[in-house]
Amino acid sequence: MKTILIAGGNSGIGLQAARDLHADGHRVVLMGRDPRKGEAALASFGNHADRASFVAADLSTHDGVRDAARRILDRHDGIDALVHSTGVLTLQESRTTDGLHPFFAVNYLSRYHLTQLLLPVLRQAERPVVVMMTAAIPPTDDTDLARFPEFTAFNFGRDRKAVQLGNHHYAAHLTGTEPGLAAAVVNAGAAKTDIMRIAPWYMRAGTKILGPLIFDSVETSAHNVVEAVRRDDWQTPVYWGKPGRFEQRTPIVLDTTDTRRLMDVSRTLTGA
Repeated sequence: MKTILIAGGNSGIGLQAARDLHADGHRVVLMGRDPRKGEAALASFGNHADRASFVAADLSTHDGVRDAARRILDRHDGIDALVHSTGVLTLQESRTTDGLHPFFAVNYLSRYHLTQLLLPVLRQAERPVVVMMTAAIPPTDDTDLARFPEFTAFNFGRDRKAVQLGNHHYAAHLTGTEPGLAAAVVNAGAAKTDIMRIAPWYMRAGTKILGPLIFDSVETSAHNVVEAVRRDDWQTPVYWGKPGRFEQRTPIVLDTTDTRRLMDVSRTLTGA
């Protein structure tokens, strides 16, 4: 039986992945901001909820990530897999208490920060796995990373790709620095989840009309994440770009100079 921590596991794709892995007999630890959603998520596991637990956490700030990591380390001697499904969708200019744009803080930096803090327990696993979910963003060196990490006057159309590509660079970094650890990035697809609640009105209207035609099911979107945790027959680091198609994957090969710079920046920001 594995212990699997799923950040963002109290709803949407993360919760579906948790249910699938829980059904395999594994222990799942759900992490999310809303305790009410956490309680509802735990109730959905029915008679075997004893293998599921919830940790309330705000991963948009450095202090929130540190607090979450402390509680996980206090409760668990080992974690076999860490799944990052937490994400926010915001197009507006705003800043967290750390002076960072929330899209960057949650969709990339919190993943780096939390994983780094949990490496002591991940290293106890026979083959630790770290999976990060993003929108469709293949590993490529043609992205302008000059605005990373400040993203001053954040522009979603211009900055989204650089933020999410940070996940690929971190997967490459983990593979190169943590022997035996398997790291991957998974395209979450176009599943209709709670992340759309804060999208602009025109995006919400469009998804309401076109949803039946364009959306993947949460089961399809969770499939590659679940298989990555279940199986050990894949090479790392790797990117799954097609929801539901585990055999179609792309090796993550990036400029090592860019990877080092992004990791140095991440370390400076978080101290981890």
